[in-house]
Amino acid sequence: MSVPGATEVARAVWWLVLLRGVLAVLFGLFALFAPGTALLALVYVFGAYAILDGVAAVVAGVRHRRQEAHWVWHIVEGAISIVAGIVAFAWPGVTALVILYLVAFWSVFTGVTEAMAAFAMRRRGSPAWGWMLAAGVLGVLLGIVLVLAPGAGLLTLLWLLGIYAVVFGVIVIVWALRLRKAVARS
Repeated sequence: MSVPGATEVARAVWWLVLLRGVLAVLFGLFALFAPGTALLALVYVFGAYAILDGVAAVVAGVRHRRQEAHWVWHIVEGAISIVAGIVAFAWPGVTALVILYLVAFWSVFTGVTEAMAAFAMRRRGSPAWGWMLAAGVLGVLLGIVLVLAPGAGLLTLLWLLGIYAVVFGVIVIVWALRLRKAVARS
């Protein structure tokens, strides 16, 4: 049973799905074969986003100052975001390292919490506790490696992002072509 209008929608958008997949593959290849340029591009995209987000937060804070008691926090958040965006443009290398260290500390923190959860699971008799412990240990190790070797860590993160983007893009391309084929049959 088909949903009324679904065929028309699929016929109209299958090529957008295909375009999304192609762009993901191109980005993935770019990250794999030009990691320095890809990293710089990611930092600049983050900088642009942070500035635009900051401006939007400041505007929201100013516009809602009469309706909301916490309007000042919107302005503070916006100002911090704008400064982060300016820092990204002014010092892209520093920004890339800060992002790397955030990922490293996040990885260690989540790894430790996963290990603690694994031991709690073991006490409750869960058979999956070993997998959770392995994930926690890997998280901690990843964080340590990123802190000890930040250059290699950035390159590795870009490679992982590139591989993910290529795989994701291929999957989306296959999906788009199947969607097109299904639409052509109906």
